[in-house]
Amino acid sequence: MLDEAMVALAASVGSGVVQAAGTDAWLALRNRLARLLGRGDRQQETVQLERLDRTAAELSAAETEQDPGGPVGDGGEERARHGAAWRTRTEDLLEQLEPAERAAVAAELRALLAEAGDAVRPAAGGVARNVFLGPAAVQSGDGNVQVNRFDSRP
Repeated sequence: MLDEAMVALAASVGSGVVQAAGTDAWLALRNRLARLLGRGDRQQETVQLERLDRTAAELSAAETEQDPGGPVGDGGEERARHGAAWRTRTEDLLEQLEPAERAAVAAELRALLAEAGDAVRPAAGGVARNVFLGPAAVQSGDGNVQVNRFDSRP
């Protein structure tokens, strides 16, 4: 079982994949994440690349689909679905690793997310695409960090 930090990291990877799709950060994130998930197995890396490409294509299609008689869609449902899928894949990877290797992979994932985040960060006051599974609070700004908990902890 993963500790809270690893679960949060996996959720960040899921959100990061969804946010990077269709941006300048996509190619680097796609290649590095596939390499990490493939764990040195070229065939498994190819499978992950295909999954990532399918994610990007489905997110792009969902954002451009038009509801009959309505506006162009925002792809929210697809973003949530793909974010959850990549979160689960990342959790599966982290769970199978020994503690030392898990820490090394977690550091690589954090570095990957930091680089991708820098590339997709909107201008001040802009809004990035986000995926929320459960209660959420939204804040706009330039690189702000705010932690909101919706549970019984003080």
